[in-house]
Amino acid sequence: MRILVTGGAGFIGSHLADRLLERGDEVVVFDNFNDFYDPAIKRGNVAARLDDPAYRLVEGDLRRPEDLVRAFERPIDQVVHLAAMAGVRPSLRDPGLYV
Repeated sequence: MRILVTGGAGFIGSHLADRLLERGDEVVVFDNFNDFYDPAIKRGNVAARLDDPAYRLVEGDLRRPEDLVRAFERPIDQVVHLAAMAGVRPSLRDPGLYV
């Protein structure tokens, strides 16, 4: 199966992508690498898989349709939606970031 994992560079998403690859799935990881926490950590989470032919990284924002189109360039069988702006306190200070 080809599975799209949104938020796939984060802690949970990157571990899920690893398990899906291990079981033989193709994985498309979609992430915007926002700076809520250090983007270098997220890039480190995906670095080991970049040369895997069953792995594809799409950097983009779910709020931009043109970015989503790139994620669906090839047929996708399943979507696991893990993308989110983390943190309750920041959402209270600036709720517009979360919609």
